[in-house]
Amino acid sequence: MIRASGLTLRRGTKVLLDGADFVVHPGERVGIVGKNGAGKSSLFALLTGALDLDAGNIDLPAGWRIASVQQELAADARPAREFVIDGDTHLRHLQAQRATLRDDQGTQIAEAESALVEAGAWSAASRAEQLLAGLGFKPHEWMQPVASFSGGWRMRLALARALMAPSDLLLLDEPTNHLDLDAMLWLEKWLAAYPGTVLLISHDTEFLDAVARAILHFDHGKLVRYRGGYQDFLTQRAERLRQTSLAHERQARETARLQGFIDRFKAKASKAKQAQSRVKALARMEALAPLHAEAGIDIRIPSPDHMPDPLLALEHLSAGYSDAAGQAVPILRDVTLMVRAGSRIGILGANGAGKSTLIKTLAEELPVQAGQRRASRGLAIGYFHQHQLDMLDLDATPLAHLARLAPDTREQELRNYLGGFGFSGEAATGLVGPMSGGEKARLALALIVWQKPNLLLLDEPSNHLDVETREALATALAEFSGSMLLVSHDRHLLRTTVDTFWIVADGAVREFDGDLEDYRDWLAARNAEEKAADAAARDPAGAAETVNRKAQRRVEAEQRQRLAALRKPLETELAKVEAGMDKTRTALQKLDEVIADAGLYSDARRAERQRVMAEHGELGKRMQSLEERWLELQEALEDIQQAG
Repeated sequence: MIRASGLTLRRGTKVLLDGADFVVHPGERVGIVGKNGAGKSSLFALLTGALDLDAGNIDLPAGWRIASVQQELAADARPAREFVIDGDTHLRHLQAQRATLRDDQGTQIAEAESALVEAGAWSAASRAEQLLAGLGFKPHEWMQPVASFSGGWRMRLALARALMAPSDLLLLDEPTNHLDLDAMLWLEKWLAAYPGTVLLISHDTEFLDAVARAILHFDHGKLVRYRGGYQDFLTQRAERLRQTSLAHERQARETARLQGFIDRFKAKASKAKQAQSRVKALARMEALAPLHAEAGIDIRIPSPDHMPDPLLALEHLSAGYSDAAGQAVPILRDVTLMVRAGSRIGILGANGAGKSTLIKTLAEELPVQAGQRRASRGLAIGYFHQHQLDMLDLDATPLAHLARLAPDTREQELRNYLGGFGFSGEAATGLVGPMSGGEKARLALALIVWQKPNLLLLDEPSNHLDVETREALATALAEFSGSMLLVSHDRHLLRTTVDTFWIVADGAVREFDGDLEDYRDWLAARNAEEKAADAAARDPAGAAETVNRKAQRRVEAEQRQRLAALRKPLETELAKVEAGMDKTRTALQKLDEVIADAGLYSDARRAERQRVMAEHGELGKRMQSLEERWLELQEALEDIQQAG
């Protein structure tokens, strides 16, 4: 086991660990959590020997092999597959030894060949290819040089190389930062089958919950261990904070605010599967209000001043890039979709499918190649993408950035606004240059939403954010009253902020009838089809069976689409009924206030009293009629669901 006692670690004047203790048993999956800068990566450096302790001891079992992910990769001319195999240093050492032997060294050659067989030399290429395929690399890319890949794809190669290495302890520091949802799901399955011990740093709470079975939390210089996964940690920690009455008044206010929001959402939500999934995700916010309170970050996105409907319409749109010769290279074709007022849409699809192309075209960063992009008058877009972090002025302060956008606004008002994004006091007047990636992302988002957009286009907004800031962002986006399109591999963020999904695949964009679990099933079926097609190509005798299975899946897909077509008009009417109920409820509440006024019952106001009572009666009948129709529509939708 790993046993640490009395750990003390300082970085400069900052104390990261002060007499901390922990134990990790063989085969455990342990998540390491804490705020940015708490010392999570430094703990990994201690385990690998890259850092020395100021005091205390860490004991690891003798002979344990440790694998970790290289954080920076230089340009390398080696083919990707060979680079991944290089992760198995023992195998490469044996191969190098074998290459030095002469033909007349028969005994040594036999021993070397036996050692190579034991090390899995003849399956190494196949194992590397499986890792590359799981992490999203296509077969034609396996032998391309490492230098030909972008930074994000090189990090995937570094991850594959770490997974290739035979190890007893696997250290993963933010392994999902450059993965799409498809690759994340594959990595979860791979780690479930890994026989060794895993220590995992991640800000992706659903990934942590899927992998970790214990949590080590950096808490004021100590390492506190919690049983179970990430959700168990949140619940236990929230209870600890309640018991110690930490920031009690603020917690109470936060709980009340979140509960009010949850109640409002539940009142409006239909029984659609995705809406119910979002209700469940939001409900956990109430229990975790103490954690939001302690984090000190309370992001609020201003409501838009105008909300035209629809905001944006795409008609037979083609989008993509231009090659070196200036010729159009379409990525997406014949896209016909609409963004309505209040739409909250998650964009699903593999890396390279065209999600960012779609977002950039909506934001007018890429020109429309064919078809039309119709924007309503009054459309105001707030577009967040990772490259905006590079556009920040490193020699300016957060306060200076905001003042440039709002030169006529009082400084105190600007400071108050920045405080909600975690830039209070000296943080508002510190230079941007030394900030972490998470702090820069928060600042970029603050600058975007200051301008009160009615349509947010968000491309991986939670990258680099710590868990507390992700929770604050999820709450802010859930409460945002405008429309939103979100590209993210953070499943918790998707669950808590979007109501419907679009899927980008095979050069097309369409509405996806389902939630994230349905997408996982869709992805598994798609991968199975691709494997079956490959197998059929290699084995023509099995092609007929593959075609039959494919035809069956097509029939099932057509049935789902038929049911979706039956549901759509009912769901549209249901939305109108719910809007009518909201409007009638508001009118009744106003009349109730008038009726509660004792002065209404004086003789002088008799006529007014009669009018108010009559109007209240009519509104009451209307509310009853709307509620009856609401129930009828719900029953009709449930009947369709059961019929499917």
